[in-house]
Amino acid sequence: MSGFDHSVVSAEAFENRYRENADPWNYKASPYERGKYLVTLESLSRPRYANAFEPACSVGELTAMLATRCGRLLATDVSETAVERARSRCAGLHNVRIECRDLRTELDRQVEAGPFDLIVFSEVGYYFDIESLSVLARRLGDALCTNGELIAVHWRGHSNDHVLHGDEVHRCLLHALPLQHRLGDHHPGYRLDSWLKT
Repeated sequence: MSGFDHSVVSAEAFENRYRENADPWNYKASPYERGKYLVTLESLSRPRYANAFEPACSVGELTAMLATRCGRLLATDVSETAVERARSRCAGLHNVRIECRDLRTELDRQVEAGPFDLIVFSEVGYYFDIESLSVLARRLGDALCTNGELIAVHWRGHSNDHVLHGDEVHRCLLHALPLQHRLGDHHPGYRLDSWLKT
């Protein structure tokens, strides 16, 4: 994006946000977020997954809900402070592993835990440009096993720290993912799409 200040989406910027505010996007208390998480879970194609991946897990609210559907779940975030809070939120969930990893530079270390039969790509695509997101989408598609599923969920509002709008994120994913599109829903405030690897 021309003129966009990429420092606002740096690892340091995210870490600073979590140090200043325990839950910068109010994931824990927001009825909107809770409703979106429930719709996300209801939109999955099957009740159980053997091995799942949730990049950009933030403070672990969705992570804890996903854990009830997964044999193993790897959740990552770029902020060490967010990771500490997610670990606290998911304490006692022995099928969950939470690591501090940057999706932009450490994807290999994350997808080596695959292949995955579920990837949840939620509220993170905005922080990439089209080219980088396209490359990431193809890599995530490669990390799925046969019959694996990728679900993407993004807010459709505007924010100064978003490189892309949520609709642009999903248009890019629809073009770049080497997968079969399964579901596309527009909800009040957010968009949800899912794909299967056939």
